[in-house]
Amino acid sequence: MFAACFAVLFLMPIVLTVTNSFMSASEISANYGQVFATSDTGGKTYIASKVNLKFIPDMVSFSQYITVLFKSPEYLFKFWNSVILVVPIVIFQLLVAAGASYGFARYRGRLKEIIFFVYIILMLMPYQVTLVPNYLVSEWLNILDTRWAIWLPGIFSPFAVFLLTKYMRRIPESVMEAAQIDGAGEWQIFKSICMPLCKGSLCSVAILIFIDYWNMVEQPLILLSDTEMHPLSVFLSKINEGEVGLAFAVATIYMVPPILVFLYGEDYLVEGITYQGGIKG
Repeated sequence: MFAACFAVLFLMPIVLTVTNSFMSASEISANYGQVFATSDTGGKTYIASKVNLKFIPDMVSFSQYITVLFKSPEYLFKFWNSVILVVPIVIFQLLVAAGASYGFARYRGRLKEIIFFVYIILMLMPYQVTLVPNYLVSEWLNILDTRWAIWLPGIFSPFAVFLLTKYMRRIPESVMEAAQIDGAGEWQIFKSICMPLCKGSLCSVAILIFIDYWNMVEQPLILLSDTEMHPLSVFLSKINEGEVGLAFAVATIYMVPPILVFLYGEDYLVEGITYQGGIKG
């Protein structure tokens, strides 16, 4: 019961966003206009009366979605900017992490443990700490204000390496030794044993990476001065007072990809967390 109450509280903002996206502009203004009102001097005003939170529109209207999808292409451009920035990071971070994790898990040594410890330290640092070094390195590499300034730090992020290494170390060493006795090389062990056993972990890590970078704001703001390259996550915060209704529609569209990714990979996510190593069957 206690968990159900918390689940309802967490779902309320999502339900409110989706249902309000089907309201007309006049209804949204009547319900929430006081929140986004400005004073004569241009600053925000205090809310004089209670805001009317409505979950069911008086009349269902698709005008917000028609504007977003057909009349204002800049919203879709920002959406595809998000896709272009995030998808390569997910794919190549998994490729880099799979190879690095296999090396950390397969071979032990003092130097490798020190390097892995450095990975953990880097993973614990928030984005705000690493943004300045990333900015300086991007400027030195002459990739500032290009997508590479977002891609490279994302692709070589230590997050996936840490999780996959911990996962691969739970695979019994006897399994790999048996493969070696049968004549399998390192590439065959990696491809035919480690990767199939790590399928659930790879999917769960991919989901976490996608959701993390889909919602990024600080990196594009600092590393991309050209607003035409900004993702939708940044653009949502810049929707002005007269486009509050559009903000609900754009936010609803923006939530669709991570929700679909999570629903598709939910079983893999649970498997990747609970798997203890070994071979099934």
